[in-house]
Order: sequence, then structure tokens, then C-alpha cells
Amino acid sequence: MPIISRPLNGKKEIVKVHTIFGGKNPHPNYLVGGVPCSINIDEANAVNAERLAMVGKLFEDAKTFVDQVYIPDLVAIASFYKNDWGAIGGGLTNYMSFGDFPTNGYNNPESFKMPRGVILNRDLSTIHEIKADDPEQIKEYINNSWYDYSKGDQVGLHPWDGETKLNYTGPKPPYDHLDVSQKYSWVKTPRWKGYPMEVGPLSRMLVGYASGRPEYKEVIDSTLKALDVPVTALFSTLGRTAARGLETKLTCDWALEFFQQLLANIKNGDSRTQNNDKWEPETWPKLAKGIGMVEAPRGALSHFIVIDDKKIGNYQLVVPTTWNASPRDPEGKRSAYEESLIGTPVADPKVPLEVLRTIHSFDPCLACAVHVYDENGSTIHDLKTY
Repeated sequence: MPIISRPLNGKKEIVKVHTIFGGKNPHPNYLVGGVPCSINIDEANAVNAERLAMVGKLFEDAKTFVDQVYIPDLVAIASFYKNDWGAIGGGLTNYMSFGDFPTNGYNNPESFKMPRGVILNRDLSTIHEIKADDPEQIKEYINNSWYDYSKGDQVGLHPWDGETKLNYTGPKPPYDHLDVSQKYSWVKTPRWKGYPMEVGPLSRMLVGYASGRPEYKEVIDSTLKALDVPVTALFSTLGRTAARGLETKLTCDWALEFFQQLLANIKNGDSRTQNNDKWEPETWPKLAKGIGMVEAPRGALSHFIVIDDKKIGNYQLVVPTTWNASPRDPEGKRSAYEESLIGTPVADPKVPLEVLRTIHSFDPCLACAVHVYDENGSTIHDLKTY
């Protein structure tokens, strides 16, 4: 297998797959139930034979780069930091994955390449079941967030009943620091059965490992052996960073597997790109509720919708950074970011690089996690669905 000679262009190259199937990158133009372009090997403006061949080449190149450059570099660099960064930045002891990459439909989580489940207290012997439609499992709190709930600040709401009423009560800049005894964040505080959860690559790898999946066991155990560290080293800043690389190796293999399945389907005459079931609003009940649960790169992502008489009655999102970056809940329990910084040594308080290293290991995206006003405190857009 040839070694890729352009590692600095690796990201630019692999995202071309996204543009072929999704129209552009980032923020693809995927349509509900399908993709922007039809699949037709003889059509110039479709996902045709030429573009499919390009996808295959990009997948092969990505796998070569990951196997021959990314993973060896990761292990080599990690060996220099395993004693320090393998012991700090662990934070929470609870991990959650919604699961993804179905092999037999999204209604069958057992078929997911990435399994679904929750780990509590770092107990890898037990996987707890997630039921997002259970109003007692996932709730969002605002006791430390700049929002109002009609039932008060101390209650938690399931996203189907969620409210997003902005009410900024924080300091006006310039200021030296936030008063965390008062509300201090634009991010809500989601909890699973009252527990704060870490989400992201480390959570996915741990749930897969604890589930006994052979591919997870192989890639994690071989890396732990190469570094000569115990499995507990995963619960750290270094473990979180390493998990992102090890997961990339798995997804490269799966991408080629799924791609071959796609080619086989096309060869057999199946070029469908969407599911038309329940497409027509006339088929919906008067009151309908839906949940979308996937694993985004940063972790567990869920969308909740309530449709009342064919109109959107409520739409709430709980995104990965909301789980990780959220402020403390009514019981004072910290979320992943805050908890991960407890005990972190800082050599120079004026240049707190150690703090950045741990927070960067989560790959934050606060733009996804918050709702904001413009500089005058006004609503920018108010979209009507009818």
C-alpha cells in the first residue's frame, strides 16, 4: 500500500466525499430523507460512476494516511505524555453514546457499528439503556443559564416540553470574572436520569469497548499495550485525544465497508436515496412527536420535534457541546468541561496552556450550544412555519 505524500492536504481531500454526497462542506445540503443529488451512473449531474470512483479513491487514501501516519504519530507522541496527561483531565465518570452507523435501520440500535448506551462511574461491566422518549431520562435545566421556564428555574424539562425564553441577567462588559453564584452561561444543562454526561469520541470508544465489540477491543487494547498503560489511562485528557484518533481508524474501515455495500446495491439496480414512508402530512396523526438521535463528531446529538395539526409546535436540540459545556445543575453537579479542570496543574496562570489542552480535547463548539441576541438584545430572526 503506497504511503500518502500529502498529509497536510488530508482533510481537504477527504471532505470531498462530503461535497459529493452532501452538496458542500461544511453544512451539507442534505434533504429530509435523502441527499441533494440522485444516484445515476450515466447522468452528468448526479452521483455518477466517475464521482463514485473518486469516493472510493478518497476512502482508500484516507485509510492509508490514518494507518501509516496518524495512528503511528499518535502513539509516538502519546508515549511522551502518558504519565502526565494520562492522569489528569478525566473529569466526569459518566459517558454516553447515542450510537450510529446502522447496518439494519435506525430502529435497531443493536445493529449499530457505534453502540448506544451509558456508562456510570466508569464501570465498564454495565451498559445502561437510553430511551430518549422517556420524560424522566433526558431533562434540561436552566438554574444557571440565562433563560426562563414558565414553571420556574429549578425544574427540568424534557425537550418535547422544552422552552427557550432568553433572559440575560449577567454582568455588562467589561468585567473581570463571572459570578458563578448567579446564572453564568448561555448553555442549558442537560442531564440523563440526573447524571451529568460526557459525550464525544471517548464516550463512544468506551461504550464500544464495554459492549465487547471485537473491533473496539482490538484497537484499544493494542494501543494500551503499545503505550504500556492500563485501561484507566483512557479517563484523561490524553485518553480523550487518543480516542479521537482510534475512532478515526475504525470509521475509515467502516467507510470502505459501507461504500462496497452501496456499489453492490447500485449494481443490483437499487439507487434509492430516500425513504418515502410517512412523507405526506396527510398520513400524520393530529399530534405527532419525533426524535432524531445520532453521533455527531463531537458526540451525542438529538433533535426533538412536536407537530400539532401538521405545524411545528415545538423544536428543541440538545447538541454535544450542550452536554459537555453546560453549567452546574440544581444539585451543584458540574458538567464535563468544569469537572475535567479540577486538579489540573497550571505552570503559569497568565498563560494557562494546560487548561486549553484539556478543553481542546473535547473539540468545543459553543456556537452550536447557545442561543443569542444581537448586540442590542433584539431577536434577529423569528421564523413562522405557517
